[in-house]
Amino acid sequence: MAKRAQRKKTSSVEKLSFEQALQRLEAIVQELEEGQLGLQESLDRYEEAVGYLKHCHGLLQQAQLRVEKLTAITEQGQVQTEPFHPSAENDRC
Repeated sequence: MAKRAQRKKTSSVEKLSFEQALQRLEAIVQELEEGQLGLQESLDRYEEAVGYLKHCHGLLQQAQLRVEKLTAITEQGQVQTEPFHPSAENDRC
């Protein structure tokens, strides 16, 4: 049962924009810093925050690849552009 709930959380996180995920991550950090949560709830919130963090990191990596592809310059000084494909991210890692 817990794995199914975790998959639902993961899929809902993946639908968030960078800004939405970052906002939720910041809210969790604030809750944890306040120190008012019990141990188990703190651990649950921490795990949730890790999911948001991974999502934000992935979106930033994709954005970095887009910028690199849009700003590449050939040896002849010409701007080189290529369509961005998120799957290309795996080829570069």
